[in-house]
This record gives sequence, structure tokens and C-alpha cells, in this order.
Amino acid sequence: MTVFIIGHRFHFETENLCRMFYPNSEVVLEYELREVSGDYIITSMSTSSELSVLNVEAHIGGIIEKSERKAIACSDDEAEYTLALCLYDCLTRITGYTPAWGLLTGVRPSKLMNRLIDEKGDEGAKEYFREKLLVSQDKTQLAFDVAQAQKQIFKENRPESFSLYVSIPFCPSRCSYCSFVSHSITSNNAKKLLVPYIENLAKEIMITAEYARNNNLRLESVYFGGGTPGVLSAEQSEFLIDTIKNNFDMTFCREFTFESGRADTVTEEKLLSLKKSGVDRISINPQTFDNTVLELIGRKHTAEQTVEAYRLAEKIGFDSINMDLIAGLPGDTVEGFINSVDTAVSLRAENITVHSLALKRSSTLVAKENTELARDMTAAKMIDYANKTLSEHGYIPYYMYRQSRCVGNLENVGWCLPGKECLYNVYMMEEIHTVLAVGAGAVTKLKAPYDNHIERIFNYKYPYEYNTGFDTLLERKNRISEFYSTYN
Repeated sequence: MTVFIIGHRFHFETENLCRMFYPNSEVVLEYELREVSGDYIITSMSTSSELSVLNVEAHIGGIIEKSERKAIACSDDEAEYTLALCLYDCLTRITGYTPAWGLLTGVRPSKLMNRLIDEKGDEGAKEYFREKLLVSQDKTQLAFDVAQAQKQIFKENRPESFSLYVSIPFCPSRCSYCSFVSHSITSNNAKKLLVPYIENLAKEIMITAEYARNNNLRLESVYFGGGTPGVLSAEQSEFLIDTIKNNFDMTFCREFTFESGRADTVTEEKLLSLKKSGVDRISINPQTFDNTVLELIGRKHTAEQTVEAYRLAEKIGFDSINMDLIAGLPGDTVEGFINSVDTAVSLRAENITVHSLALKRSSTLVAKENTELARDMTAAKMIDYANKTLSEHGYIPYYMYRQSRCVGNLENVGWCLPGKECLYNVYMMEEIHTVLAVGAGAVTKLKAPYDNHIERIFNYKYPYEYNTGFDTLLERKNRISEFYSTYN
């Protein structure tokens, strides 16, 4: 699909709206009109001292739709919104599809809801979602409920608060849907990378702790993510955790999460080591409790192993355990997903995070255009069942985010039993304080103490780059002190 951007600079929102309706199509942006074959969309804006005229003309699959709106002396924000509305009008008519999230293409709908509540109050925020952004009643209420669940966490945050993220980009095997930077630990190359990776990671942890001390930052939470941190041996994870505890001030740390991940990495020795080291929250992620689907997506464990791993963690004394489920996996059915939700609920997992499958280009899973509509409808039914069932069983939605190319243009939502919210998930997704990140693929997000300004520091993406470019990577960390010096 070719999209022409004529007379305006709103290419980002334009492209995202097109991807919302055609998630599996390549979108090519052009800035000068020319003849093209195939599907194309012309978005244009003409201005005078008195008004702006915004036009969209869509030629898709032999169907032509046009939309035009005028705005008197409109601002850039108003012009972008009006042009988005024109495009949305055309695409809903052509496809017959009305997205539940309306015009909203952003990753963080609950962050927007929180801001609107501050500006307009509860009812004003919900009205803006429904009337201005065309979000459905159900999704509006979901975003509002998430914002409400976060209130106390926001209140307890301080200007000097920060969290630490530790990246372990290794897995037992690569899932077909995965787009993360992750190496299968079964390969000889990955095994060779792991030992020097852990050594460098420990060094980066110590240097990052020094920056935290020098800038009087207060550690609130630690999160080991991946990949699958569970691939580490008990000795390796204990070494890294001890490095953190010996270098950071843990006085105010309220949460320590370790993503054990897949059931085939969980052992009694590892769980006992994590518990002894002070980890108080873990993830044991089934994704599905259907063995056929597990095999299709490349997982090397069974649903029964997941239940056994959960019971073992529960026996050892972990009382905050997360389970991830994914709606829309290849080979899954509504009935199969219902069983997965019911199984997680019957285990009474304290956290259940329900994801919508994201069809990322860097994954090995390839979606076919002719299955797109059916899969969208299936995934939506799955999500509806999960939301209804979790709510009925006393779970509350406490954090959420959206991804591009999600089946059905749906969302990912973290549900928990009251009082079992994952603090790190809220801190990170709502961007309310700094996250200092270490390891390959990790991104440090520096949040200004008294405003919403955010800067990012990117680590090298792959473990081999991380190991070979380690000294250069450390130089980037100098930006932490430079950033905070402007606020002292």
C-alpha cells in the first residue's frame, strides 16, 4: 500500500492508522504524487490565513472512498486530528471494520487516560475517549479502571524514585511469535556468549549503582526480564542478585521480580535460590495450556509441566506469581483459550497478564491476509472472555499497553488480585519515574523529576555486540549524571 503525504507532516499518525486497518500490509510513504499500481491513499492538506482543508482519497481493492473536512484557523494538533478523522472515515467504510480503540493508535492508553482525568475529571476523560477519540464504551471503561487501580502507586512515587531492569536475552528455544532480542541457549554460540555476558552485566550493574548513588536516586523495584531469565543456573542468578544487593541501596526497594518464564527452566534448586536471595515475585508463563498449540509455537514444555512448576513455586513460598496468556496464537480456538483462562484462574495465580498476539515482522510467524478477519474475530472473543472471567473472579486490571500489528487491534492487560499489582509494570508503562536498564537490548529511560521530559539511553541490541562494545556502552551511561545535573 502506498500512502501519499501531501502538504502536511503528520506521517506518523497516518501510517499508524493504515497499519491499524491493514496490519499485514507493507505501508510505503511517498511525499510527491505519482502514478502507482495497486492500493494507494492520498492524504493532503491545504491552508490559507482563514482555514485548513484536509482531504483523503483512498483507492483500495478497487474501492474508492473520499473524505474532506475544513477547520477554521486550526492548530497543528487540530489539523492532525481532523486529517486522522478523514482517513478513519474512509477506511471504516472500505473495510466495514470499526476498531474498538477508535482513532487511538498510541501504546499507552491508560497514560493518556490518567492525564485526561487530571485535566478534565473522571467523566470528562471518559467522554473525551468516547466522543473525540471514538473509543468503544468497553475499552474506555477498561482504560479508566486501569487508571483508577494505579492511583495509590502514583501517590507513593517520589521525584528521586527509580527502578532497575536487568536484561537476560537468552531462551531455551525461540517461540514462533517472538520479536525480542533473544538467543536460544541450546546453540553453541549462545553458550559461549553467556559467561562473558554475565561478567559484563555484573560490571554494568556496579557502575549503574554508582550513578544512582551519586545522583541520590531511590530504588523502588528490580525486574529481571528477557528472554527467559530462568535459563540461568541457580549460581548465575544468585551471583547477579548479590551484585545488585551489594551495590545498590535496597532500603526502599518494594519489589524484586524474576521472570522464571517457561516451565522447562523451573527447578526446585533455582526457586529455593531465588527465594533465599530475596526475590518476592516471579513469572511462570504458560502462554497457553493447550499442548498442541505449545508445540506449534515452538515451546518445549507441556501444560502439565507448567502446573507442576506453579505448584512447586507455591509450595516453596512464593505468593506473587504471574502467568502470561496470549490470545490469537496459531492453532488455538476460543474453546482452547477459555480452558487456558479457566486453568490460570483455578490455580489462583496472583497475576494473570493477557496479551494479544502481535504479528511482528522479525518473528518467524507469518500471518496470511486471507485469515486476518477470522483471526481478528477469534482473538476479540478470547479477550472478551478473559476480561469477563477475570473480573468475575476478583481480579482487577492494573496496567495495560498496546502494540502495532496486534490481531484485532487489541490490547495487553495485566490483571491481579487486589494488593498484588506489579509495581515495576506500572512504573515502566506509565513512565512515572526513571528506569535504569542493564544488559543487551536494554533501554534506560530517564524521567525528569518534576516534569514529563524523558530521555533514552540505548544499550547494544545483541549479546555479542554488548560483549565486544562494552567499553563504548559504558560511556553512554555518563548521560545519567549529565541529565540529573540539570535538575540539581
